[in-house]
Amino acid sequence: MPLDSQQVEADDRGRLYLSKDLRDRYGDRFHVVTYRDHLELVPIDEDPLEGLRDAVGGAFDGKSVDELREEAREAAAEEARTDVRRD
Repeated sequence: MPLDSQQVEADDRGRLYLSKDLRDRYGDRFHVVTYRDHLELVPIDEDPLEGLRDAVGGAFDGKSVDELREEAREAAAEEARTDVRRD
């Protein structure tokens, strides 16, 4: 259910103007997700890792990006080994 609705138009270079209120609330960077009949702007966090930490709580507390990458690689390798053993 939408909280608000605004009509915007693209300028001759294809740019959309978002009001200051929207930019203050959601930031200046967005992923554009296209659907068959519409598109969606999804805000990109200035610090994506911070946004991820907000989403998953304390699961990543005290870990660096490098540590998280290494843990993800190890988990993926273990999952691959488990899948191979099942086949």
